[in-house]
Amino acid sequence: MAKIEIKNLSKDYDTPSGVLHAVRNASVTVNDGEVVVIIGPSGSGKSTLLRCVNGLEKATGGHILIDGIDVTDPATDIRSIREEVGMVFQSFNLFPHLTVLENITLAPMKVRRMARKDAEELALTLLKRVGLEEKAGVHPTQLSGGQQQRVAIARSLAMRPKAMLFDEPTSALDPEMIKEVLDVMLDLAKEGMTMLLVTHEMGFAKAAADKVIFMDNGEVIESSSPDEMFTDPKNERTKDFLNHIL
Repeated sequence: MAKIEIKNLSKDYDTPSGVLHAVRNASVTVNDGEVVVIIGPSGSGKSTLLRCVNGLEKATGGHILIDGIDVTDPATDIRSIREEVGMVFQSFNLFPHLTVLENITLAPMKVRRMARKDAEELALTLLKRVGLEEKAGVHPTQLSGGQQQRVAIARSLAMRPKAMLFDEPTSALDPEMIKEVLDVMLDLAKEGMTMLLVTHEMGFAKAAADKVIFMDNGEVIESSSPDEMFTDPKNERTKDFLNHIL
């Protein structure tokens, strides 16, 4: 069964100059344990599609199913869906007044009703997993961008999600900090975490993805294995994009 199934998704915005078709009739399937990477030029609808999956944007048309539950159905409790699907953004969105440990334990305690002792044990385990166990007591402003993003990943994992969404998680980082975040994501992929992510890191896509999707102008133009996408793309728009970045 597909963990995430996007069927004929559309998202429109009304603008002063007319209707903007941010996503056009897009369909994407992410199976359980699969890593699906979305690539494409800026403004192609990648992030909008991802935000629709988590209910941060309301779809104009189509359906999004997570474990068979239709996110686009008004009767669906979107908050319960968000508890099961973690999301990591470009910006880290950590609470600056809380320590790293407090940032990670907040949601499990408030939403999952986890006891503080259990939440702190889980947080410390996750911090060790992302290589930051010694930073539990510091505040986010005392961390580098790469460290903050790793804390953001640990915070999402603390909810024990069934799947993870990543929206260009390294785009706000200095080049030397990108690898430390990608290494954590690679480990997650190897451990079988279901992941749907938007990224410009083609090396990660080649190393970790089960499937790569190319989007342009709001449409899914091509979908294939990493090997086929990067060595033998079929669509001319895909070829042109990859020729400019590889």
